[in-house]
Amino acid sequence: MTGYSRSPKLIKGAIVAFRPPVPVPSVIPFQINPDGMARTLEARSAEGEGGTETFRLAGAPKEQIKLEAMMDAADDLEKGDEVVAENGLHPRLAALETLIYPQSVTVIANSVLMNLGTIEILPTSGPFTVFIWGKQRILPVKLRGFTISEEAHDPQLNPIRAKVSLDLQVLSYSDLPMTHPGYAMFLAHQVVKETMALVGQANSLGAVLGSDVNIL
Repeated sequence: MTGYSRSPKLIKGAIVAFRPPVPVPSVIPFQINPDGMARTLEARSAEGEGGTETFRLAGAPKEQIKLEAMMDAADDLEKGDEVVAENGLHPRLAALETLIYPQSVTVIANSVLMNLGTIEILPTSGPFTVFIWGKQRILPVKLRGFTISEEAHDPQLNPIRAKVSLDLQVLSYSDLPMTHPGYAMFLAHQVVKETMALVGQANSLGAVLGSDVNIL
């Protein structure tokens, strides 16, 4: 037996968080890829009405992504994973939750500075977060929030099955400075999207009207 399989390798969606100056990103893969994803796009129209202003765009559209991810500790518990046996899904949920927390070291440092009477305190900023959904969708995002539904617990009340509803705001070059890595990342995403739009595109009105006609 060669071990060769014709089954395609499963690509997992993920949330990746970068926290400079730490060089290694935090990768949070979806244990089970969500079955569906809702995307809302809103045109970023230029100011002004009438004439050619009607068709002007001020930048990339505002895009919002919502999806539900399932987490289940059953397989890991079957394999005898000691971390999961002791903590359940707490580590996985904590990895997501801390993306919208200011880091504790910054909070403590700011508390010390305030007690010393310092007027300027350290700015609190979250990580640079990237949403990965296949090779065609690698997007800089802001985690607006999420809902966690813990559906089952072990005898120590650790969650062992949970549903996480994520609300993501895509960050485009209209939201980021040119020096930010997300600026080039989104621009590359748009180039891929424009290329994909050309695949299978109908170039003749005959494809939709039955015969070639002039409508302009």
